[in-house]
Amino acid sequence: MRRRGVTVLLGALITALLSVGVLAAPIPYVVLGPGPTVNTLGEEDGTEVIQISGRETSTSAGQLRLTTVGVQPDVKLLSAIAGWFSDDQAVVPYELIYPPGQSEEQVDERNAEDFAASQTSAETAALRKLGYPVQVVVKAVRPDGPAAGVLQVGDVITSVDGAPLPTAGKLTELIRAEPAGTALTIGYTRAGAAATAEITSRESDGVPRIGVEIEQQQPKPFELKIDLNDIGGPSAGLMFALGIIDKIEPDDLTGGKIIAGTGTIDEEGRVGPIGGIPQKLVGAKAADAVAFLVPADNCAEAVRNAQPDLPLVRVGTLDEALTALETLRAGGDPVRC
Repeated sequence: MRRRGVTVLLGALITALLSVGVLAAPIPYVVLGPGPTVNTLGEEDGTEVIQISGRETSTSAGQLRLTTVGVQPDVKLLSAIAGWFSDDQAVVPYELIYPPGQSEEQVDERNAEDFAASQTSAETAALRKLGYPVQVVVKAVRPDGPAAGVLQVGDVITSVDGAPLPTAGKLTELIRAEPAGTALTIGYTRAGAAATAEITSRESDGVPRIGVEIEQQQPKPFELKIDLNDIGGPSAGLMFALGIIDKIEPDDLTGGKIIAGTGTIDEEGRVGPIGGIPQKLVGAKAADAVAFLVPADNCAEAVRNAQPDLPLVRVGTLDEALTALETLRAGGDPVRC
């Protein structure tokens, strides 16, 4: 009888130890949770997030907070179970965040590159809105290309067949929209004088080209820098663009309120969808935001994961976001998801 009791106790102990081992074993999943939020109009770690020198800037009584997702890559079974039962977290397959063949370091590096690109796009979109247009400048002309003898280094290309060029990418888009051998009317300025020329595109590397290298410039009488570390991905673009506009324009875009949001932005001011909406909404609620700017394509997901008393404002462009903020300042109800 005594031997049987010892056996039962020993079996229970072994089972418990095995259970602990299983619960502590790593599994191929990642836990996503609410990450930090950052006021793009304020400071982070004692440094201004958006730094403008060479001109006066305005101050805001409110906040424009970008939102993030926290990623826990080394997950044990116990943590995953807790995440599955949590309203604030999501448990997703490891390869969804870290694709096969890519290390965590490589993914982090790519996210850092996307974050830097989002800052550049935000700056371009915001400055265009503030009246500082992009210039598509000829950097080099191929001596044997279609533009040889027509365009010169330093020329500013302004249009293709009458269509304006809000960004350098638009030039490539318009040239490639027509088959090689198409005669294109290229508008440009040289030494401040406007002119047009007809250039026939030619196929090179399988696509139509006119034989020039270009660079994008955006002259402005001040310096602008975004200084924020330890955040990756492109989803802060919209909030950076709004922060730049708020600092340069005299009006307070926030109306003294805490506004949170997310969304990519391209150089033409189009707002794109992002991941992690459920976790970002939780973070915004914890930051006491009174409204959340949601990319139009994320609206359905946002509605499914809505937080109490946090209005979901639908935005598809920078202009729509500015209109929504104006409506909020006036005490109105902007377009919702």
